[in-house]
Amino acid sequence: MNFASGVREISAKDLQQKMESKVDLVLLDVREPNELAVCKLANIKHIPLGELQSRVNELAEHKEAEIVVYCRSGKRSERACQFLTQSGFKNVANLEGGILAWARDIDPSMPNY
Repeated sequence: MNFASGVREISAKDLQQKMESKVDLVLLDVREPNELAVCKLANIKHIPLGELQSRVNELAEHKEAEIVVYCRSGKRSERACQFLTQSGFKNVANLEGGILAWARDIDPSMPNY
């Protein structure tokens, strides 16, 4: 938990375990399209942070599901988690360290930017 923001965090290793055990979750990438072109995780929902407020209805069916949000380093996704929680989503977590942590801890072959 990031106590400053009140956002629950999940490590890259814990996320990998959930993905491997087929836990029902939504991966939300809030990076910009040009960042997505560099690298991404599989089976994601992509809504750039700047569009999240106007497109939050695209996540309505997942209001009770676990949603793990990520960006490059975890700052934008932290803001997205705060917004989703305030919008009534019940089970939201920020990927601690973002896609950079995923590349460092899980998939070193992933391009870094």
